Amino acid sequence: MKVVLFCGGLGTRLREHSDTIPKPLVNIGYRPIIWHLMRYYAHYGHNDFILCLGYRGDLIRKFFLTYNECMSNDFVMSEGGKKIELQSSDIDDWRITFVDTGMHANIGQRLLRVRKYLEGEEMFLANYSDGLSDLPLDRHIADFQARDVVAGFLSVRPSQSYHAIRTDPQGFVTELEPVSESDHWVNGGFFCLRPQVFDYIKEGEELVEEPFHRLIAEKQLWAPRHQGFWASMDTLKDKITFDRRDARGDCPWAVWNS
Repeated sequence: MKVVLFCGGLGTRLREHSDTIPKPLVNIGYRPIIWHLMRYYAHYGHNDFILCLGYRGDLIRKFFLTYNECMSNDFVMSEGGKKIELQSSDIDDWRITFVDTGMHANIGQRLLRVRKYLEGEEMFLANYSDGLSDLPLDRHIADFQARDVVAGFLSVRPSQSYHAIRTDPQGFVTELEPVSESDHWVNGGFFCLRPQVFDYIKEGEELVEEPFHRLIAEKQLWAPRHQGFWASMDTLKDKITFDRRDARGDCPWAVWNS
């Protein structure tokens, strides 16, 4: 099954890194977040990727064109470094299509611009490329396929450390709790889509605005709740949190290590 990865945004909330590289290339440990996400999909057998490029897409192309397997795999070096024998490989069975979808295009327009690469597909997957999860993807896909809907995405609790509040009409706080523990749910990505989704997107529209509201009106949008791990990389604080988890080996999204 093909996987569309939206990786062309400006990443304005991660300026410490995205001024020089696109957000999907911000590292968690030795590898960028997009690698962790692709490795996750490949673990479930979905290794045909379509990358929707935009801001600094040249760096994403270069990363894969000069990909060094030795950075995250065991290897044997001999003959003074002239001979390298990899003990395992990350991406030898990946197929990656690189598509320039525009510098300032929104998600809906990026999806429209890769439509031709999805012809003949009964369904496909998609992701914002800035979040990771331990979602059992095989079961998620099976649940989607069992429903007569056009589109679905993962519903998750926010991972940020904000507090949700409720107030009375006079403005006095009546309830205060961490948003991660409240009954607020957000779109965590991890989309399952059928080709009919293109019938709901008009030129210039953002995917989760007008198109998704049309799907909602026809009861064609599904969003199951995931109680497990999910986190996104939106700010420098998020990157530091990911790095600390990686450093102590607490990486629930790395299902390929299970």
